[in-house]
Amino acid sequence: MSSRASRLRALLSVPGAVPMPSCHDALSALLIEQAGFEVAFMSGFTTSAARIARPDCGLISYAEMLDTARLCLEVTSIPLIVDGDNGYGNAMNVQRTLRGYRDAGVAGILLEDQKVPKSCGHVQNKEVVSRGEALSRLRAAVLARDETPKKEDQIVIIARTDSRQAVSMEETLWRIEAFCKLGADMVFCDALQSNEEMRQVCSLAAKYKVPVLANMLESGKTPILGLEELTNIGFKLSVYPLPLLGVCITAMQKALKGLKEGNVPENDYTFGGIKDVVGFSKYFNDLKTFETYGVDFSKQQ
Repeated sequence: MSSRASRLRALLSVPGAVPMPSCHDALSALLIEQAGFEVAFMSGFTTSAARIARPDCGLISYAEMLDTARLCLEVTSIPLIVDGDNGYGNAMNVQRTLRGYRDAGVAGILLEDQKVPKSCGHVQNKEVVSRGEALSRLRAAVLARDETPKKEDQIVIIARTDSRQAVSMEETLWRIEAFCKLGADMVFCDALQSNEEMRQVCSLAAKYKVPVLANMLESGKTPILGLEELTNIGFKLSVYPLPLLGVCITAMQKALKGLKEGNVPENDYTFGGIKDVVGFSKYFNDLKTFETYGVDFSKQQ
């Protein structure tokens, strides 16, 4: 089978904006694949919330994120893009971060230009590093990416800038163009504030034939658009960071409210349905096959 990175690159080469839900653990990644999506994104915001119940402000570690990515990869076959935050430090940290995800089988990595500690997009206290520091990080990532001999198998680098909110739109366009020139496979500007700003970024990246990622965050600063309109503007991937974690939180709060009164949720799930999702039937069928083989082989000896 072709590598996940090669399948992601193939996906980015065809027309149309592709929807990409965010997962936060192995179960949510599995559900995304079972629902028929072609690619998933492991969000730092949702993974931090689900794994350590803390805000996405640099509190979750690289090791915890990498471990979660490996678990997601174990139960899926579709390409997985991981939020690499700011690479957890300088250019050398960025290289180690990229290599770790690459070696685990991750198809793409999003790397941003925020200072350490970083802050979640669309919230306050965002600061970006200098132009020189941002470009040194990206250069380090590109060199680590290019260690993979075959271009089609190289991990996809999505270079992100948070300069729209931290500095200005003018600075955003400068950084997006520099990222394209330096070899980013895809670019992303967080917290764009209008359709016109979205068009500006896509038009600029198109000059370098570099695809652009859109972030459809409910109640965020960027307009929420449908896939057709995103395609017309020029976006290639559309990430949806909150829905899966959001509905999980709401459903658990609702269930817990009822359980306080001794009321079990009705009509929302079945035990059999849960077993089907996580693969109990396949487990026991596979186990029976191995046990039968062992018995039959022993009789031949």
